[in-house]
Order: sequence, then structure tokens, then C-alpha cells
Amino acid sequence: MCGIVGIVGRTPVNQQLYDALTVLQHRGQDSAGIMTADGGELFTAKGHGLVRDVFRQRDMDALRGNVGIGHVRYPTAGSNSASEVQPFYVNAPYGICLAHNGNLTNAGELTAVLTREDRRHLNTRSDSEVLLNVFASELQRVGTLRVTPADIFAATTAVYRRCRGAFAVVAMIIGHGILGFRDPHGIRPLVLGQRRSARGMEYMLASESVALTMLSFDVVRDVAPGEAIFIDELGRLHSQQCAAASSLTPCIFEYVYLARPDSIIDNISVYRARMRMGERLAEKLKRERPDHDIDVVIPIPDTSRTCALQMAQKLGIKYREGFNKNRYIGRTFIMPGQEQRMQTVRRKLNAIDLEFRDKNVLLVDDSIVRGTTSAQIIQLARDAGARKVYFASAAPPVRYPNVYGIDMPAASELVAAGRDVEEVARQIGADWLIYQDLEDLVLACKHDSAHLDDFDTSCFSGNYVTGDITPEYLVRLEMERSDGARARALRAVR
Repeated sequence: MCGIVGIVGRTPVNQQLYDALTVLQHRGQDSAGIMTADGGELFTAKGHGLVRDVFRQRDMDALRGNVGIGHVRYPTAGSNSASEVQPFYVNAPYGICLAHNGNLTNAGELTAVLTREDRRHLNTRSDSEVLLNVFASELQRVGTLRVTPADIFAATTAVYRRCRGAFAVVAMIIGHGILGFRDPHGIRPLVLGQRRSARGMEYMLASESVALTMLSFDVVRDVAPGEAIFIDELGRLHSQQCAAASSLTPCIFEYVYLARPDSIIDNISVYRARMRMGERLAEKLKRERPDHDIDVVIPIPDTSRTCALQMAQKLGIKYREGFNKNRYIGRTFIMPGQEQRMQTVRRKLNAIDLEFRDKNVLLVDDSIVRGTTSAQIIQLARDAGARKVYFASAAPPVRYPNVYGIDMPAASELVAAGRDVEEVARQIGADWLIYQDLEDLVLACKHDSAHLDDFDTSCFSGNYVTGDITPEYLVRLEMERSDGARARALRAVR
């Protein structure tokens, strides 16, 4: 899970890229990077940490130019060194910078081909660097001093032929402009915006619409699956369908957890989707537990608030804010290891005893992934004096690894894998547990104006929309990216 942004402006874009990354900070808290270009010269600032900590005033002053891209990232196994921080850069041809959100499912095969046949050297284990070198290798075949949009689209078409998986990409070709493209399934989001200034039209690409609207860009549309958009340095926009769109199947977890509620992705309001999640979950609760004794509905901040409020209204039960959240601690889901996630929960949340004492409480969360966080929060409620603690998940049980860029790669780390609902309830310490049904989640997210075929629901259903995920691949992914693998990688770095 990462956040990407690219801007072609009429004035310096350094501050705008910085501001956009702060708005996308929820998509990655491990590292941040910005690259800009001016007069054929590249300027870079990047490092580990939050956006506000990575970029100092001297860094911002050095990021010159009206064209640039930015990236925020959450940590994965093997991405612990400074060399892994995006955007990545290769100097040939032309000088290309690239930022990527997603995961290539055939990165291993591509790495072998790149080194053996394309004669390209890779500095990291990152699939984003693989993707950059595939594009650079294809663009190298043009062999002219300056490339045309047609040349760029031809190279992008070749990328689609070679790369599989999920990818939303912004790339800067120095001296030429900004390129953005999205995988043929549209799994990861990418939105196009424009803004008319006194000096002419400016364009922006970003992971979420909220980054555009915050900078007063008008949202034009979502980049289509398999589509590439190129904005040259003169501010002229070119677009082409470079791969036959298999189907528009965006990741449904964007609406459950990843995206900000004020974003609109693929013409779906994240906020309204979460409202409908709450309504449908309340209806299920009334069907399955008509004689419930819930006194109060309490959300686990922040993502579940919208869902919890709708549940309370539908159930006719009081809604209360029972947890005080420390705003200076990041999202536990994207912390770099289980131990750190566990240590963070009690530093992040504090129960307000008044809302729990001698009450039967329904805690509402967006999802349950590893279960450890849920268990600690339930214990916080009990310590605050709750008589009974019930738990509701706005999402179905997460039973399968996500291979498209979300940090849940190991089935062995998922609390619902191999367990039924009652067993999960015992595991996390809830008196009872209710999950959203997958059909209801899909209906909550999809509406008549959403022109999409379906959603990628692989972490709930085990159905991988790219059609290339084998049991052997999942085993290999778990060995590379589980918490155990991450811990071994950290020890190796130290």
C-alpha cells in the first residue's frame, strides 16, 4: 500500500507535491520521496519517516522545477534500506523516475530476464525498480534524441505485455513530462485532475481524489484500466489505451480501510460506501441476534466511525466515542512488524471508562486481519469496566493473502484463516462476533453509477482477478514477506 502523485505545473511544484503527500500519508508511513526536474536537471529528496520529518526547508528549496512526482510507502520485507525509498531513478534512456503503488506478481521472472537479456542492473529487491527497468528497457529501443507520445505509449504497451499484477504508476521522463498508467484490472487507484492557472492548464495524477481537491484541482476522471496518460512539459495531455482492459475490478479493501473517507475512487464515494456497510451489517445483526442486549455502539477510531454511526442509527442504540486516540501515532495495520503493532495499540488508544463501565458494548472496526490488535482493544474495554464486549467487523473474514500490494501476505498470520466465526471470537476475546457478508460488502460499495464489473475481493474470497496466482506463489510470498521474514531482514540490516 503506497501513495503516488505527479504534477505538471506552470510554477514550482515542490510545495504542492509535499502537500499532496501529507494528504496521502495514511497510505504509507515508512518513507517518503519527491523528485522534480528543471532544465533537464534532476532534484531529489527522500528518506525514512513521515512526510513532515523527511523534508526539511533546505530540501524543499532544492526541489526546483515545474514538474515532479512523489511517493509515500509502507514497509514490506526486504525494504528496510534507504535504497528502497521511492521514487526510483535510472539515467538511461533520457533519465526516468518512477513511483509505484501495487505489486508485480511476476517480479521474479522479470528480474531474471532483465539481468540476462536486457542487460540491466538492479540495485534492490523492489518490484517497483523492476517495473522501472522494464519501462526503461522498452523506451531504450526508440533510440532517438527526443521521444514522442507515441514512443512512450509504445513502451508502455510493452510494459503491459511483460508485467502482471497490480500497479498504478507515475513516471517522470526528464525533459519530456509525466506519465501515469494503471494495471489492466484497475486494482490500484489512479485519478487525473486539472487546474486552470493564469499561465495555462496544469495537470495532476494521484492515488486518491482528495489529494487533487485539496490543491484545488478539478477531478477529471479515474485513469482507466490499461490506459496510459502522458502530460508533456508544455502542459499538453495525451492518452491512449495501451492494454485491453480485462475488466474494472478495483480492490474492495480500498473502501473498507485504505482510502480516506473523503475520497471518490472509480466514481464511488468511500464515505457513502462505509455508510452502507454499517446499514447492511446492522440488518444482519438484527436478523441473527434480534434479542441482543447491546447498550452502546463504540467505533474503533478512525476508519470505522462512519460504519458504526450508521449501525447505531439502524439499531436504535446510543453511539458513543469510547476511545481517545493519540493523533501522533500512525496506523497500526501498516506498522513494520507484529511486535511493533502490539506495542503501539496501548500507546495509540485509551478507553474512556465512563462509556464502558457496567455496559454491554458493541465495538465496531473496519476489519480484523491478524486479530492481535482486536484482542488488545477488547481487553481495553474490559479493563474499563465493560460487562460484555461484542465485536462487529465491517468486512468479511480475511482468510487469504493479499498479493496486490497490501501487507497481508501470509495466511498463517491471519486470525480467520482456518477458523470459523466462533473460534475467531474466542481468539480475540469477544463475547460474540459478527462479520459483514461478502455479498453485502460488494453491494455496499457498488452502486448504479459505478461503471465497474466487480471488485477484487481476494483476501476474503481467495479469488485472484489476475488469474496467475498459484499455491506455490503464495508459499513463496509467505516465505519472503511474513513478519518472520521481515524480522530476519531487519536483523540482516543491523
